Amino acid sequence: MENNPLTNNDLQLRTVNVVRYVTPLREGGSLPAIAEADDGFLYVLKFRGAGQGVKALIAELIGGEVARALGLKVPEIVFANLDSAFGRTEPDEEIQDLLKASVGLNVALHYLSGAITFDPAIMTIGHRLASQIVWLDCLLTNVDRTARNTNMLIWNKELWLIDHGASLYFHHSWDNWEEQALRPFVQVKDHVLLSRATELDSVDAEFRSILTPSCIRAIVDLIPDCWLVPGLEAGSGDAIREVYARFLETRAGSSEIFVKAAKDASKLLV
Repeated sequence: MENNPLTNNDLQLRTVNVVRYVTPLREGGSLPAIAEADDGFLYVLKFRGAGQGVKALIAELIGGEVARALGLKVPEIVFANLDSAFGRTEPDEEIQDLLKASVGLNVALHYLSGAITFDPAIMTIGHRLASQIVWLDCLLTNVDRTARNTNMLIWNKELWLIDHGASLYFHHSWDNWEEQALRPFVQVKDHVLLSRATELDSVDAEFRSILTPSCIRAIVDLIPDCWLVPGLEAGSGDAIREVYARFLETRAGSSEIFVKAAKDASKLLV
């Protein structure tokens, strides 16, 4: 799958229809699955009826596309439509309930067949790439890139980033999002690549120049209306998109805060 950086405001994602549930991926509590779509490809399907619901899908979408815009490798992200008739013959009641709760638009990542999990004990990546990933996760407040669960794959001898659903945790409590946008990312102390992130200052300058307001808003505009149901949060769908955009713009614009925190945490590593 192509991995082109975002270059304009006309970013679009493909929509596929799920035609076959292949197998569950019993990792974590959200029960993602490998599924086949009507384009003939296999995908890792993330369900709107699981765990944190559509907020996890929004985080997956924004996190993955921000990473792609910055030139990092992420499997193609698509919208995956699940028909109401899908899964009726599924014998597992838990999975059947999940499928019923996920009718409509979900999110899926192209399945990287044959990929292996990145293992920091036996694999090493360059300082610049490590710094880029640490910067990204500080921006997104991604708590889920630790030695226990790296959420990185090696595929075709290249490093690919997956699973950004635990990012943007500010959207679980909207009241003080402005304050949260300016906070350091204290969980960076547990980041699996922190010890190798020695080029944060140069990466900061590069990434701030790429992640412009227009780039951010092109990504945020991808969020489907059906994931932004009025009444779940204050304001309309457009108002919610505006908060996501302003959060990311504020955070990127004050990145020296989280860069300093990451560098300070690195000094404390034993």
